[in-house]
Amino acid sequence: MPAAPLQHSQAASLPLQRSRAGGFTLTELLVSMVVLLMIVFVGAQMMTSTMAVTRPGNKHISTDTQARVVFDRIALDIAQMLKRTDVDYYVKGPVNYQGHGNGHGWGKRLNTGQQGSDQIAFFTQVPGYYPTSGAQSPFSLVAYRVNQSTNSNPAWMRLERLSKGLRSNGNDPGNNPSISAPFPIVFLPQTISGVGKPWAAAINNNSNCFSNNTNNSCDTSYEVIGPGVFRFEYYYILKNGQATDVPWDRTSRPNQTSLTSPVQIGLTDVESIAVVIAVMDPEVRALMDANASNPGSASMVDVASDLADFQSAHGRGVGQATKYIGQVESDWETTIETWASTGLTSVPNNVLKAVASAVRIYSRSFDLKTLPAF
Repeated sequence: MPAAPLQHSQAASLPLQRSRAGGFTLTELLVSMVVLLMIVFVGAQMMTSTMAVTRPGNKHISTDTQARVVFDRIALDIAQMLKRTDVDYYVKGPVNYQGHGNGHGWGKRLNTGQQGSDQIAFFTQVPGYYPTSGAQSPFSLVAYRVNQSTNSNPAWMRLERLSKGLRSNGNDPGNNPSISAPFPIVFLPQTISGVGKPWAAAINNNSNCFSNNTNNSCDTSYEVIGPGVFRFEYYYILKNGQATDVPWDRTSRPNQTSLTSPVQIGLTDVESIAVVIAVMDPEVRALMDANASNPGSASMVDVASDLADFQSAHGRGVGQATKYIGQVESDWETTIETWASTGLTSVPNNVLKAVASAVRIYSRSFDLKTLPAF
């Protein structure tokens, strides 16, 4: 049978029911907005946390890159070092350096005339350039130092590398070579520290270089290789396994006072040189430089001198005491943790706590592959 027709009241109410089924109530809209706001809030928190993690990570990438560049350059220089017993090395020891590290032994802060970071100079087969003509030489004198001249110098408290092109001894320019005449490689008893002014900057690092370009610390051949490296320290790992700041075995050579006396030994007792550097992120370094003018604030020198020297026999280079490999790195990390917790250096001076998160310590050992010990 055919379906009965809808009554008027039923037909009128059907569109109204369908329209209600397709909409939202005010309560539902409010709940949706609250949920949406919670999702946005959680997303913002996650973005903030990600940025907080990413920013220090980017700083570490910056310092990691600088450390890699520095160590790769040192590795090339040391790999080509002239490892002989008849040439001189300007390296840390009881003769070349005043006390330890050419400066503040015992882990104390810098005093007048001291040098906080180590210096090193040696002959290498890495090509260099003559200072006047720019011609390339197959040999060079290489030196490393952290510039400690004055804070008006763009290179101040940054790691520098010196490379001087050398002649062979067959082309010796004379007994009294001048700055305009390239030096030859010299053999003992001539030494790097005794050849005259052109190489004086390889062994000096006083405070007048920038204002007085004629003194013994100045040399235009220096270039900044580590703009964030403000501390440079090295020690020796001997073939007997000891870590020391004297480049020979004091047990088997009790009478040795230098690399040349009483026997010319060169670096025959040294298995490798371990280099430790402290690198600061450039953004925080800029903050440190800007903050240095505030009374009572720590300067880059304060921060650098808070990182104690490697200590072998209390940093004096005498006696039989030795320190284990990696101790200087551990000591520096402890100092950085102190900055983070107190905001003070050991003077004390106020240091930005951001420095603690922006400074990283790196170390690497460089095998010398020297002649067998005798």
